[in-house]
Amino acid sequence: MNRKNDTRNNWVTLMFVCKYRYNCLRKQSVMNDCEAAFREFEHHGFKFGAIGFGGNHTHFRVDVPKQYSIEEAEIMLKSRSSKRIFEKHQNFRKRYPRGSFWSGYEHHESTGRKDMNVADDYIRSQEKHHNVKVIHDVQKKLFSFTAEQDTATPAGVAEW
Repeated sequence: MNRKNDTRNNWVTLMFVCKYRYNCLRKQSVMNDCEAAFREFEHHGFKFGAIGFGGNHTHFRVDVPKQYSIEEAEIMLKSRSSKRIFEKHQNFRKRYPRGSFWSGYEHHESTGRKDMNVADDYIRSQEKHHNVKVIHDVQKKLFSFTAEQDTATPAGVAEW
């Protein structure tokens, strides 16, 4: 029987650590770029749960598609996120001149359906758990203003 859709789940909680344990994941812009790089793999079948940053590491929950091993998924996620961070934040090259952002250390554990809420709570509490003060360096976008239709005159055009 050949199934087109993957019906199983392979939810895993991963932890990646910055090389030399530098506190590089404290700025909101870096965290946003890292998360965006992870989420680029959603079109490959990856599904992401909670993502949390603890200053020098990140915890996140991911459902890895069956065609990828955990090791392959880890390599893909680390590679793309470090590439994205170096593209968007050129000063990281000063700290990491060889271009290796993540350390070789990683932690992964299987997350069952019963454990998902507990894992998500732990992941979301990383800033508080590690007493990390996030630097909010991202500019907020202003919403666009649109002119309302003129209802004062029947034609919608002001008279002279």
